[in-house]
Amino acid sequence: MKLRIATRRSRLAQVQTESIMKLLKENYNIDSEKLLIETIGDKRLDVALNKIGGKGLFVKEIEMALFEEEADAAVHSMKDVPFEVPEMFEIAAIPVREDVRDVFVSMNGVYFTELRKGARVGTSSNRRAAQLKLLRPDLEIVPIRGNVQTRIDKIERENLDGIILAAAGLKRLNMENIITDYFAVDGIIPAVGQGALGIEVKKNSINGEVFKKLECKEARICVEAERSFMRTLGGDCHATIGAYAELEGNIMNIIGIFQVGQKLIKKDISGNKENYIDLGKQLAEKILNA
Repeated sequence: MKLRIATRRSRLAQVQTESIMKLLKENYNIDSEKLLIETIGDKRLDVALNKIGGKGLFVKEIEMALFEEEADAAVHSMKDVPFEVPEMFEIAAIPVREDVRDVFVSMNGVYFTELRKGARVGTSSNRRAAQLKLLRPDLEIVPIRGNVQTRIDKIERENLDGIILAAAGLKRLNMENIITDYFAVDGIIPAVGQGALGIEVKKNSINGEVFKKLECKEARICVEAERSFMRTLGGDCHATIGAYAELEGNIMNIIGIFQVGQKLIKKDISGNKENYIDLGKQLAEKILNA
């Protein structure tokens, strides 16, 4: 019997799902196949995400396939998963996390620090745009959407000096060679859950336990701390928000950014990793009280 794993049709979504299929096969000799689903978020590339309902648009139709038991599990980028997962589902596992950083891909190999004054940089993310403006107030931010390849093509088509993408996606697609610069995580704070995959299942499903075996405890508590930060702030796709949690032994360090009114506020916090949910909340409160 083959397990069926639902995913978006984009090349990156499929590569991410194939990495989970490979783990199932190599570690547990379990065969699986992909169930490809086109989501509203993939169909409507002409409109900014926050105008048509946000990142949850990449998840809804896929959850419907789980609900109707057409699929045993779904693989998502955790940064696309809203902080409230519907009651009948759960994130069964978050495997080992990929590189969380954002990167700059430039037109002619020009480094970000060497960009001309008033350079045109493409990104569809409020989070990236706001932090780019902090680093370089002179930049012209150009909104771009679409899959990785579409965005890369837009560098030439829209005469951009470069675009900002997630390192994780390019690495998974074996496209690291096009990266011009990596941003430090405190230079451009990543999206909540960036670089992490989530395997979603219907609660109490027959094969749920199989997927739970792919869990990475460290990745889970870091991503859940970031999601706790987002939940406390009520962050959605309209919000300018980012967070990154990392572990040093038993200590968790979290850095977060959130726009309050016209002000972009950046704070960090450290504490015992056992209190990861609380640390996310405390960081959110620290920002609201700043």
